[in-house]
Amino acid sequence: MKVIERPSLAALNTFGISASAGLLMEIETEEDVLSLPSFRPDRDFILGGGSNILFLSDVPGVVYLNRIGGMEILDETPEYVLAEAGAGENWHRLVRWTLKRGLSGLENLSLIPGLTGAAPIQNIGAYGVELSSVLQSVTAWDWEQAAWITFSEKECHFAYRDSRFKSAEPDRYLITSIRLRLARIFSPKLAYQGLIEELSNHNITEPTATDVSEAVIRLRRRKLPDTAKIGNAGSFFKNPVIDRDEADPLLLSHPDLPAWPDQGDRIKLSAAWMIEHCGLKGMRDGDAGVSDKHALVLVNHGSARGSDIAALAHKVHTTVFEEFGIELEPEPRLVDYR
Repeated sequence: MKVIERPSLAALNTFGISASAGLLMEIETEEDVLSLPSFRPDRDFILGGGSNILFLSDVPGVVYLNRIGGMEILDETPEYVLAEAGAGENWHRLVRWTLKRGLSGLENLSLIPGLTGAAPIQNIGAYGVELSSVLQSVTAWDWEQAAWITFSEKECHFAYRDSRFKSAEPDRYLITSIRLRLARIFSPKLAYQGLIEELSNHNITEPTATDVSEAVIRLRRRKLPDTAKIGNAGSFFKNPVIDRDEADPLLLSHPDLPAWPDQGDRIKLSAAWMIEHCGLKGMRDGDAGVSDKHALVLVNHGSARGSDIAALAHKVHTTVFEEFGIELEPEPRLVDYR
């Protein structure tokens, strides 16, 4: 286990926000977990790939950097395979690893930034698929009980970009690995119209899982700014989900607003369309800006502080609410110990 005093966290978050910590402990194995000091949520922070956070302050205590690796097949049948991956594995590397072995289920989730351990926290999703559809279990260290615990998919309490690890019991668990139930027989998930069009543009009528993955990669690279070139955390706001009786008059007054049926009698709306409709796409306030490639993405043009990004997010939230009466909720976690 590596230990660094007063580390800079700028290179450890994809926004590139300058921040520091009292101490950084890099966890490389499950055995390392057993020797960690007690976690204090009022001072300490668990960090993965840094792709879904915004630092508004320094971390006064310890940053636990999760780098537990490993990918293996645990069990298999003619139809399905049970695979396990360490929480510190790069997510897209895991997707490619499964595809090379003829396994499907993760192809729509290609090129999502971050590490595997963050996937169940956020219940990551893209192009009509969420992690919950293939996840079998999560193994984690319970800080409160000082013991290992395994959660089934149902026990993770997954919702849209949410889970028990994010909202119900944040900071209680250190996720160390996940298990996935992946298919040998490919059944494409093509509910997203843009994905269908991308495959059609390449004359692919009967896609393989790899075809779908490559189409998703092309779409993401065209639509989303590269974190290696400009600081960002991907989509900053969730698509709002509202009751149908609230959605109907809104869609009547804005017939071009994209909307999709959600669970029950609820409707999911396009936050990107609303932001762009308000004329905010591409706007800039100092080094904090709204991406000109995708209105859901806030960017750091160079030396923006976390507070600058947060102020811009508040402006976007207020403007959309004044225009549509809809509250936008941030996706990234705002890290603030002040």
